[in-house]
Amino acid sequence: MRKKQLWMVIAALIMLNCLTVAFFLTRANVAGGEAIHDEAVATVGKTSILRQDWLNELESRYGKDVLKEMVDQKVVEEMSAKYHIKVSDQDVDREFRMMQTTYNSFNSKTNKNERKWKEQIRNTLLLEELLTKDVKVSSKELRGYYEKNKQLFNVPPAYHLSHIIVKTKKEAGQTVKELANGSSFSTLAMERSIEEFSANEGGDIGYISEEDERYPKQYIETAKQLKKGAYSKPLKVKEGYALLKLEGKINGKSYAYDDVKEAIRRQIALEQMKSPATAATFWDEAEVEWFYGEKKKAN
Repeated sequence: MRKKQLWMVIAALIMLNCLTVAFFLTRANVAGGEAIHDEAVATVGKTSILRQDWLNELESRYGKDVLKEMVDQKVVEEMSAKYHIKVSDQDVDREFRMMQTTYNSFNSKTNKNERKWKEQIRNTLLLEELLTKDVKVSSKELRGYYEKNKQLFNVPPAYHLSHIIVKTKKEAGQTVKELANGSSFSTLAMERSIEEFSANEGGDIGYISEEDERYPKQYIETAKQLKKGAYSKPLKVKEGYALLKLEGKINGKSYAYDDVKEAIRRQIALEQMKSPATAATFWDEAEVEWFYGEKKKAN
C-alpha cells in the first residue's frame, strides 16, 4: 500500500505549499526595506503584532519543513538529469486522475491548483524512478501483478458535486426559486445548508463515484442525468431535502497492461525496499548543505 502512502504525502506537500506561500512572498517584500519590519499585521486593543514577529513565528514553525521540501525537489531534479530519467505527461495525468477519483481532496479550490498537484506528482514519480532505477522485475511478475490487481488500474466515472441540504420541502422549493432567479448556488449553500462542513465550502463535496458510501446512491443516479453547471430538483434524503449541482465529471478509464507496466515495476520495487522512499537518500550524492544542520544531513 506504499502507493497510497505516497499519494497522501503528495497531498500533504501541496497543503504545506499553500500554507507557506504568503510567508515567502512576504519575506521577499521584507528584503526590499527595513521599515516594513515594523508594520503591524494585527492589533489587539492597544497592542500590535508586528510583521517581523509574525514572520519569525512562521519560520520557527514551518521553515525547516518547507526548506527541506525545496531541497528535496532540487535534489530530485539534479539526480534525474544526472541519470537521464524522465516521466511522461501520460503517467502524470494518470496518477492525477486516480488521485481525483480516490480521495475526497479535490473540490473547486484544490482543482485550481492542478498545476501544483501535477508538479508534485511528477517529482514523486521521478523520485520513485531514481530509487528503483537498478531494480529488474521479470515480465512474468509484472503481468501477474497486473492480472491480480486489475481493479487498481480501472478509474471509475466520478462526478464533482455540490449540494444544499435543508430540512423541509418548502425550504427546498424556495431555494429552487432563488436559483432560477439567478442566485449563486455556493452562496445559498453557505447561507442555508444544514450540512455544516460542505456549507463552509459553498456546498462543494468533491468527487464521488459508484463505490462511494458517504452519500446516498441517488446522488450518483441524479448526477448522471445532469449537465455541467445544472442543478437538480429537490431529493428526499435522511436529513431533509437535497439539491445537487454538477460541477464537473471525470470519464471512467481502464488502463491496459502496456500503459502501466512501468508503474507496476516501480510499485513492486518500492514494496521490496526496507528504507523510506525519500529524496534524502541522494543528499550525499547531491552534496547538499543547508541552514538547519550539518553538511549533507537531511534531518
